[in-house]
Amino acid sequence: MPKANSTSWRPGVSGNPKGRAPGTGKVATLREQINEAVPGIVKAMVDRALDGDPGAARLLVERVIPALRPEERPVTLNMTADAPLAHQGRALLAAVAAGELAPSQASTLLAGLSTMAKLIETDELAARVAALEERANAKA
Repeated sequence: MPKANSTSWRPGVSGNPKGRAPGTGKVATLREQINEAVPGIVKAMVDRALDGDPGAARLLVERVIPALRPEERPVTLNMTADAPLAHQGRALLAAVAAGELAPSQASTLLAGLSTMAKLIETDELAARVAALEERANAKA
C-alpha cells in the first residue's frame, strides 16, 4: 500500500485558494510592453504612409474607417397580407423574375412566410385539440 505524502494537499483543497493575482503573468507583462510602444508604432506607421508606403496607408485606413456594408433598399411589393401564403410566395418569385426584388431579399421573405405557415399550423392544431378535449369532456 502506497504511503501518503505528508506534503500533499487533501483532495479538493487548493494550496492557493485565491489563485494567481491578476496582471502578474507573462501575458500581462507583454501587453504592458506593447501598450507602452503603441504611440511610437502608430507614429512610425503614419510616417511610412506619408512617405508613400501603400501597405502602411492601407493598414491605417482599415483600422480607422469601418468597412462599408452592403445596404438593401426597401422595395414595395403589390401583395395583400390576407392572401394565401402560397399566393404570396408566388408573388415573391414573380417579383424576382421581373427584376423588382433581389434573390437574397426573396429568400429572406420566403423564410418569413415559412415561419408564418408554421405559426398558423400550430394555432390551428391547438384549436383542434381544444375542440376535441371540449367534446370529450362534454360526453363524460
